[in-house]
Amino acid sequence: MSSQVIEDAITAGRDVLHTEARALGRMADELGAEFAQAVEILTGLKGRLIVVGIGKSGHVGRKMAATFASTGTPAHFVHASEASHGDLGMITQDDCCILLSNSGESRELSDVIGYTRRFNIPMIAITRAPDSTLGSRADIVLALPDVPEACAIGMAPTTSTTASMALGDALAVAVMRRKGFNPERFHVFHPGGKLGAQFLRVADLMYTGDMLPLVAEDTPMSDVLMRMTGTGYGVAIIIEGQRLTGIITDGDLRRNMDGLMTRRAADVATRNPKTIQPDALVSEAVAVMNGKKVNALCVVDAAGNVQGMIRLHDCLRAGVV
Repeated sequence: MSSQVIEDAITAGRDVLHTEARALGRMADELGAEFAQAVEILTGLKGRLIVVGIGKSGHVGRKMAATFASTGTPAHFVHASEASHGDLGMITQDDCCILLSNSGESRELSDVIGYTRRFNIPMIAITRAPDSTLGSRADIVLALPDVPEACAIGMAPTTSTTASMALGDALAVAVMRRKGFNPERFHVFHPGGKLGAQFLRVADLMYTGDMLPLVAEDTPMSDVLMRMTGTGYGVAIIIEGQRLTGIITDGDLRRNMDGLMTRRAADVATRNPKTIQPDALVSEAVAVMNGKKVNALCVVDAAGNVQGMIRLHDCLRAGVV
């Protein structure tokens, strides 16, 4: 590939990105009271948000509905053509509709427009033409900037779809803020994958009950070793009553090899081991273990009583890095 071909490709890419960036900047500067009104309606919504579009606007609409649904606003996408063949029944009077059309004249939207007007269902239009059929009949119009598409012939949906998608994101995030949508609620909708792993609590992964290698301070080291090998964790947790008093690791065993079998747990244990509480994030536990270069942490409550144990291996296996 020649240097000229490379340069031409980079120039074309930059032109598109700069064009779309200018459109987003202009839209941000022009955002007004209509946006706040839309946020108010969506925040107080009793039913669901119904997003409707066709063509490229339909693809944007699907993403928009998915973003709202994952951030606490029940939402789904309805294809404009399918709406005319029965899917209007998915829209109730407790819902709100967002209709997307760059020109505002997509004839496939006409039945949805009529349906929302007939049953007084709030309708928000996202269009570049506020005076269009869609814009003139909407309760709220969120106008896209009247700027050229970024393609060479000025016709392929590029700038307009980018602006529509960004406006949908702006709405969703503004509604999130109004609702006080927090990380815990976000985790409810994202229990799997990396996002879910980020919100796991120590209590979700810790070992408890009979799985814990608990021994009393006066336990002979022969019994401690049996407990350590029996659980397979390579550690023993030393307690007095239920309160944590120390921990014995492989390192402690190596440091006390002389006369080890004549000693008791209290003689070998490391005192004041690093701990973590059950409601801490697993990612916090991983940070502590990495910082202290240990493979396990005792989990204790506010009074210092042992609640469980968490291991680095299990955190990594759960996808927390």
